[in-house]
Amino acid sequence: MHNGCPDAYIAVHGGAGVHGQAVGKDVRRVLRQACSRAMSPFPSLAMVESATIVLEDDPALNAGYGSSLTLDGTVECDAAIMVGKGQRFGSVGSVPDVKNPVTLARAILEYSSKADKLGRVPPLTLVSQGASSFAKRVSQSSSTTSPKPELVSPPSLISPNAKAQYDKWKARLDDPAYHPPPLSPHFGAFPDTVGAVAWHPKDGAAASVSSGGLLLKLPGRMGEAAVYGAGCWAQHEGDNIANPSVACSVSGTGEYIVRASLARVVGERDIDDDGSTDPHRILQTILEKDFWEEFQKEGEPNPSAGVLLLTREIDEEGKASVRLWCAFTTPTMAIAYASPNHPKPKAVVLRHPDVCNSRHLSDKPRIFITAIPL
Repeated sequence: MHNGCPDAYIAVHGGAGVHGQAVGKDVRRVLRQACSRAMSPFPSLAMVESATIVLEDDPALNAGYGSSLTLDGTVECDAAIMVGKGQRFGSVGSVPDVKNPVTLARAILEYSSKADKLGRVPPLTLVSQGASSFAKRVSQSSSTTSPKPELVSPPSLISPNAKAQYDKWKARLDDPAYHPPPLSPHFGAFPDTVGAVAWHPKDGAAASVSSGGLLLKLPGRMGEAAVYGAGCWAQHEGDNIANPSVACSVSGTGEYIVRASLARVVGERDIDDDGSTDPHRILQTILEKDFWEEFQKEGEPNPSAGVLLLTREIDEEGKASVRLWCAFTTPTMAIAYASPNHPKPKAVVLRHPDVCNSRHLSDKPRIFITAIPL
């Protein structure tokens, strides 16, 4: 990879949702920038963190600066990061005053990897003011070599567009006379959670996820981006980075993704497969049977999810091959990637033709799946 490791791979996503042409252009730009930042000579954990920082800093995306606002008009962010070796994990939920939540999630991962002198079990997740207090403690410490979380004033995370969308939809929520047409765009269709997946020969697979959550969510609501096994997953067969590996980052409706443990289920089924079923079939089965049909039974007409999956497979001759998979139930999902064969980052807004061209709702599973050789 240019300016980095020749055997490293990175892919990022800008969320599953509805990307118009104008929005799609901005999103593709920042996704390419995220891949370029990650192509520096970092191991995979730092690759996904650095890529996600770029995504969090751009107001075109729903993470960090520019996050969707809560019912009270404030920003509350969720983020997680995971590395396959040892399956180390760290996450934050409902944090209101950290510039890059993914960096705080990594700080929790690093903290949790060290033995406690009293034998206390270290946390996987910190939320709200507890997360902010930990961020302040880490930022003032001289003992860590990892990037330090930066605390900021909560209003500084509110972008003009996020405020405009809040004002528009809050007024509609408060207006007893407002009733949205059945097929009109709604706040749940906006691009959601962002994330990254990577593989590096030093530490194998890693994944990250970051989100501002649903527009007008209740304060304190924690989505899939903070939950172990829901928003991201990284794993190696036998915990050996030389073996088959997966890294997965998920976007969509958080409550459903949490209940489905979507990232973990996708990752574990791919790793546990004996080679008789390819990732396409695994993704199709999980999104159709375990996700779409399951939540339609509960009255959700269009369960929303998007999966970015990086797989590293080993053939019978011991040769490794890396592929990128993207699957989603929404009209669009934006992704970008870079690899030894594609050192210049490539970004694309994938569009589901059946959904984008449809003028009516359907109870049939609307799942788009594609594979990209890296």
